[in-house]
Amino acid sequence: MIGHKHIPSREGGIEVVVEELSTRMVKLGHSVTCFNRKGRHVSGGKIEKLKEYKGVKIKEVFTIERKGLAAMTSSLFATLSASFSNYEVIHIHAEGPAFFSFIPHLLHKKVVVTIHGLDWDRAKWSGFAKWYIKQGEKNAVKYADEIIVLSQGVREYFLKEYGRETKFIPNGVTKPEIKEADEIKKWGLEKDNYVLYLGRIVPEKGEHYLVEAWKKIESDKKLVIAGGISDTAGYGKELKELAARDDRIVFTGFVQGRVLEELYSNAYIYCLPSDLEGMPLSLLEAMSYGNCCLV
Repeated sequence: MIGHKHIPSREGGIEVVVEELSTRMVKLGHSVTCFNRKGRHVSGGKIEKLKEYKGVKIKEVFTIERKGLAAMTSSLFATLSASFSNYEVIHIHAEGPAFFSFIPHLLHKKVVVTIHGLDWDRAKWSGFAKWYIKQGEKNAVKYADEIIVLSQGVREYFLKEYGRETKFIPNGVTKPEIKEADEIKKWGLEKDNYVLYLGRIVPEKGEHYLVEAWKKIESDKKLVIAGGISDTAGYGKELKELAARDDRIVFTGFVQGRVLEELYSNAYIYCLPSDLEGMPLSLLEAMSYGNCCLV
């Protein structure tokens, strides 16, 4: 598995998908290796160095920890390592990492690419980065033995744009256990007294639309924005400045475990204001908790 940041992690939907897919494949008797990036967690903490997780082998690869370079360098070195190893299938996640799909193809390896969204169209990318990701999409079309997409819209896009058939395999979620509000009370949150957004703090997720709209609403409920800031610190700062002087807006930072479960379990509404999505795992999770969802 190549293209994620780290497992185990909830830094993004790709990380959750890779973890769930890998651990379940191990249970079915397959040998699976995940190539983790070096570096820090989106929360700012250090990443625990593991050699194995729930039967999945973990390999850490060299990474240049700078915006725009972390994903590229880790994907390159992961692909090189995997291509020159004795793996039957190399599964690449996302369009950027798929740029290097020609390497295992040239070495006669089976290549699977999962498209988690049309990443080149994300607001945070421009110039070389946008070209690189778009070329990753084209390389996937040219070199992958199979392409997996998460939505019918993306399936139709690949068919129309490239004449390439893909496999539609949507994301799944595990049925959760509802948790009573306990740890989230530190933010003044209780059952049904807040609207929730949970996800990465990046421009294409549209959190600024949500904050701007919320400031125009007269309500005693709170707006909770839960998520970590990785390579878009400038946007995160702008978002907090936009929300300033409205004490109904709560920024929790990165959340996981019990806190995340409580946030989903007790939200009045889950809101996803994104400009661009593939099949958002956070929305599926919110639905699995029985939330009313606004997108």
